[in-house]
Amino acid sequence: MAQKKKTKKKAQEKTDTNTSNINWFPGHMTKAKRQMEENMKKVDFVIEIRDARIPMSSKNPMIDELIGNKPRLIILSKKDKADPQKTREWIDYFRNDHQMAVALDLIRDSYKNTIIESGEKLCAALIEKQKRRGINPRALRAMVCGIPNVGKSTFINTLAKRKAAQTGDRPGVTKSLQWIKLDKAIELLDTPGVLWPKFEGEYVGERLALLGSIRDEVVTQDDLAFYGCKWLMENDPQALAAAYGIELQDTPYDTLLEIGRKRGYLQKGAVDENRLMRSFVKDIRENKIGRITWESVHDQPSARD
Repeated sequence: MAQKKKTKKKAQEKTDTNTSNINWFPGHMTKAKRQMEENMKKVDFVIEIRDARIPMSSKNPMIDELIGNKPRLIILSKKDKADPQKTREWIDYFRNDHQMAVALDLIRDSYKNTIIESGEKLCAALIEKQKRRGINPRALRAMVCGIPNVGKSTFINTLAKRKAAQTGDRPGVTKSLQWIKLDKAIELLDTPGVLWPKFEGEYVGERLALLGSIRDEVVTQDDLAFYGCKWLMENDPQALAAAYGIELQDTPYDTLLEIGRKRGYLQKGAVDENRLMRSFVKDIRENKIGRITWESVHDQPSARD
């Protein structure tokens, strides 16, 4: 009886867990923001890379302020990990007079022509103005920006066909700005991944942390695993049950314990929760549960970016 009460209490504690107060703004990000402001006037348009699984949470509101009226191409990266139908809906949602969106697998897709053609469409007025003045249109200049770990460096290196930018499966690898010349059509300004000082939106911090855009040292794996399990139970229970071959339980905590038992994560007869939580978060990041998009256009306000 005492064990049951203890388990119920722990489950309730997990239910009450909220990591919305995540605050993550290292000093190099302050410097990067200032450098981006200083260089914005040198570029014709902005390429903002977001994670296709969290198209709104991976948007940095500071970038809106920095960009101003510059045309913007939104790259929804990691499309291979996101729900295809929802990705199409997000592309339609983001499209307007000065903005376009495309979804890419930054590792497997060939997308140089897509980027050049998109840039030319977004900068059509500038190109036409140069032609009217008798100026041979120069290479378009684009600033590549986005939050940590969305694939900026992979994007740059794939286009440049060389290791022009440092990569790593962890946030915050790029630390300074650098120009990369692709060819006569386009030049790219790579920038560090920048997060903002405080996450105001509900669950933004959790989604960013769950998918690896915030260093794991800042949040606990328990909180992330519980958030991920709770969301999946509410939004995609069939995928969760099928991935682990279990019956979902009444609470996320009990469902996680069931996953632990199914996986054999036992220690002295009880579920090894540390191993379980780390493993569950890793499964989500590696798409072991399926192609999940954690945000829907239908949850957004009618006004667009």
